[in-house]
Formats: sequence, structure tokens, C-alpha cells
Amino acid sequence: MRSELVFGALTHVSNRYQLCQLASKATRKLHKPNTRVQDTMNDVMVRFRHENPVSTIAAPEEKTSAQQRRAA
Repeated sequence: MRSELVFGALTHVSNRYQLCQLASKATRKLHKPNTRVQDTMNDVMVRFRHENPVSTIAAPEEKTSAQQRRAA
């Protein structure tokens, strides 16, 4: 049931609005044609349950800002 997936994902993301934003972005990126969007969304919630989506997003941003400083 999706409510269990949402509550599992909230262990890593405390803000529900942020969870919705992250889930929608991840669903758009991971969705494959000829599959149900609902299944893709469930897969995203399972991933969020096992891994912190906020920490994986923050790490690449820090790298790009450091690379931009070096280039300037």
C-alpha cells in the first residue's frame, strides 16, 4: 500500500512538501515509456525508504560549485 511507502520515506525526509517535490522529480526522471506511472512512483518511494534522497542531491551540488570556483 502506498501509505506505508510514504511513511517509510518520511524517515529520511521530515518535510512532506519536500518529499512530494523530490518524488515528483525522481518519478519524471525514472519513468519508462509503456509502464504505469503508479509503479514508477512506488519504486521511487521504496528507494527513498532505503536511502536518504536529500543527501544524494546535496553532494553533486557541492561538487559543481567547487568546480565552478576553480574554473573562475
